[in-house]
Amino acid sequence: MDRKQNGLLYGPEDKVPVTQAGFLGLQHVLAMDVYVAPIIMAGLLSMSVAQKSGFLQAAFIACGLGTIIQTRFFLKLPVSQGPSFVPVGAVAGIYLANGGAHGGMATVLGSLVVGSFLLIALGVTGVFQKVISKLVPAIVGGTIITCVGLSLLPGALNDNIFKASGNINTNMIIAGATGITMLIAIILSTRVPQLRKVLKVSSIIIALVVGSIVATAMGAFDWSSVTAAPWFSLPQFTSLHYGLHFSLPAILTFVVIYLVLTTETTGTWFAMSAVTGEKITKKQWNMGIIGEGISCLLSALLGATPMTGYSTNAGVISVTGVASKRVFISAGFWFIILGFCGKLAAFFAAVPAPVIGGVYSIICVIIMLNGLNVVRHLDTGEAGIYIIGVPIVLTMAMVLLPAKVVSEAPQMLQYLLGSPITIAAISAIILNLLMSKKATVPTAESETAPVSSGR
Repeated sequence: MDRKQNGLLYGPEDKVPVTQAGFLGLQHVLAMDVYVAPIIMAGLLSMSVAQKSGFLQAAFIACGLGTIIQTRFFLKLPVSQGPSFVPVGAVAGIYLANGGAHGGMATVLGSLVVGSFLLIALGVTGVFQKVISKLVPAIVGGTIITCVGLSLLPGALNDNIFKASGNINTNMIIAGATGITMLIAIILSTRVPQLRKVLKVSSIIIALVVGSIVATAMGAFDWSSVTAAPWFSLPQFTSLHYGLHFSLPAILTFVVIYLVLTTETTGTWFAMSAVTGEKITKKQWNMGIIGEGISCLLSALLGATPMTGYSTNAGVISVTGVASKRVFISAGFWFIILGFCGKLAAFFAAVPAPVIGGVYSIICVIIMLNGLNVVRHLDTGEAGIYIIGVPIVLTMAMVLLPAKVVSEAPQMLQYLLGSPITIAAISAIILNLLMSKKATVPTAESETAPVSSGR
């Protein structure tokens, strides 16, 4: 598909100059809050400062290796890997139930290793693509993309702005300044042709720089951790330190977690396919899940948590117009550099949440609209209204569900209730199977279903 039709400045196969690819790759890294899930998890595991630092470094290295593996060798779409929030509760529960600081992490990592081989097996046998072809036609894929953006938006606003540490008024000012800066850059890129390429591709990093300056001026950016961090350090706490222990109950728990992660990853890949206009082939589905398994395996051996296709990828591409695989591979190398550079890792961890939230909230809306773009050219009929609408309702229900209700549910059910995307995907698939097949028929201008862009 013509990249201009998708509003892209650089398509997936475009050979961006090395220097520019490095800059754009760094921007992509800046726009991804991949450190949030590891920091939350480290807190739940009561890790020491040294362990937290090692955990974060391992996550960065795993992100980088996974991104390069997927983009260059397996899925072959521009996609960055990142730690999912889905396993947070399972990791904490298994860690505490198996000795905590005295062997708990070994059980967690052992279970992650086994789960990784499950994903690889799904791809090698070809089962994964057959399941996708049968259960996830265009209307379901578009609905999942929509629900991905919708489910992320409340967290972007609450966790990063309204409920983030610090004064709420200060947080709103910082987030507002960041978001407005990004919008100004995008508006100027559309109004001033001479500046279009520079401002569009740099809009996110410009916004983050301005947001960080505003946060510093308002006393909300604590630079002490950055100053104290060393320039170079090796991750100290990997599977070589913790060891690997295999427990059947823990393994079965993570089998469920990995299946949930697979559903989320599918939504992310659909979103990436939509914004880039690149249809995912049968081979790519299977190779992609193999790459996902290898990414998760390397992450476990490094002492980090599962790496999946990060949901914000599609939004970042939509904002910047940059979908070059060379840029994403560059982002992978930046992640690895961060993993070994303690000071840079400390800087990213220190960027105030409202700065991230100002960009992140806009990106979430863009992801949601990309999903609606996929389904808007489909001849949905009356049945399609429910196939699209009910998962959206359930997504919001899961987002707004009181934490007390989730905590009182059985452990296995908690994992599902904690993943609105999974609930949305399951409901969309079931409704599509039960209701009229007319809901999945594309119109003439959308013959590239199931993953047409619709732009």
